[in-house]
Amino acid sequence: MDLVRSVDTGGKRLHVIQNSRNLGFAAACNQGSAVAKGEFFLYLNPDSIVEPATVPALIHCLRSYPRAGMAGGLILNPDGSEQRGCRRSVPTPWKSLVNSLGLKRLAGLNRKVFADFRLDGEPLPENPVPVDAVSGACMMISREAFEDVGPMDEGYFLHCEDLDWCMRFRQQGWEIMFVPQARLLHHKGGCSSSRPYFVEWSKHKGMARFFRKFFAADYPKPVQWVILAGIWLRFAVSAVRLVGGRLFATGKKSV
Repeated sequence: MDLVRSVDTGGKRLHVIQNSRNLGFAAACNQGSAVAKGEFFLYLNPDSIVEPATVPALIHCLRSYPRAGMAGGLILNPDGSEQRGCRRSVPTPWKSLVNSLGLKRLAGLNRKVFADFRLDGEPLPENPVPVDAVSGACMMISREAFEDVGPMDEGYFLHCEDLDWCMRFRQQGWEIMFVPQARLLHHKGGCSSSRPYFVEWSKHKGMARFFRKFFAADYPKPVQWVILAGIWLRFAVSAVRLVGGRLFATGKKSV
């Protein structure tokens, strides 16, 4: 916060909002949206480095496609590879299972059946293309679309709020565009690495909320219970891996 205060311009170009506690990603984004005055809103993770052409490319895309309400860029890992999640199809329960169990390798048998919701393994398009979802690490929306769809769902604390918003944008008839010319480097986990267990808990809690909100009505109760149990089993496995990783790291330090 000291760095942010050092560049505070008294609200002329930079408006700093400081909360007394962590309200969660969605709630914090909504605070910024409530005071924003521009034609477009950009939501950007603080552990990102944006290339000079990125913001203009996103704005140009939203102005060029009349029904485009949201646009996301090509998010890169530090090694230059495309980061997971920057372009996605709808993570239905089946596609989520394909992703979790690594069943995408069976796509040669039936590409449609064993399709993953992650699209980062697909060839990069040359121009902006519509997708089902982009990443909350970098998303730009138009004011018109925001006023039509409404703010993020604050029932999510961290993770899945971007997917929820993308679903709602599409339900209202807005297109979501992936813009490969809008490039940025994202040090994934740079802001959340200090609390890995809480992050995993919030992520899986968000998954459960997302399923109940958009897909539960499509399944009978017993199937709903199985899917929700699978989500929390996945959390348990993630937690065990985190504990094991920390114990291994501690053991290496003590040797």
